[in-house]
Amino acid sequence: MHCAQQSPGKPGMTSIIILFYFHQNMEGITTRKSTHSDLDTLRRFEQGVISAERSFDPTLKKDPINYYDLEFMIDAPHIELIVAEINHQLVGCGYARIETAEHFLQHERHAYLGFMYVEPKHRGKGINKLIVEALKEWSLSRNITELRLEVYYHNIPALNAYEKVGFTKHMIEMRMGLEDDIRRPGL
Repeated sequence: MHCAQQSPGKPGMTSIIILFYFHQNMEGITTRKSTHSDLDTLRRFEQGVISAERSFDPTLKKDPINYYDLEFMIDAPHIELIVAEINHQLVGCGYARIETAEHFLQHERHAYLGFMYVEPKHRGKGINKLIVEALKEWSLSRNITELRLEVYYHNIPALNAYEKVGFTKHMIEMRMGLEDDIRRPGL
């Protein structure tokens, strides 16, 4: 985030403060770019996301499954995987991935946000907001002006959390399983 600040005692002089990888709020919650040393905790967070989403998605395979290639995401130049910490203990995460937009949209690229997770005992402390802010800043630093994400329709707590930080509902993805029709020919 670029922030112009008046220099004390020198009218008209400004200094630029650039903050990209480290943010802290009043409660001592910090965010930073993830590293390979975070992998064990990130894998645990990933299973937390999967567990939370199982009740919303009957199409998920049985455990064990993984959503993400975390090692790749940490190193990829078009992905920013952020972690949140309290007293050097990881409590949440999220990523932004630069994607090419559909040719008919006004923007050429957007950042897709995913793997948004906060440990249950730390929810309600503004951690999701800090993660989103860090991802917004990273995206803006790469001239990305549009953020997108997906959330399950019935996941009301997630919908509320994203609306609270500025997202608006945009489109509903729908599905229809055809397995029953295949098993019952003639319908």
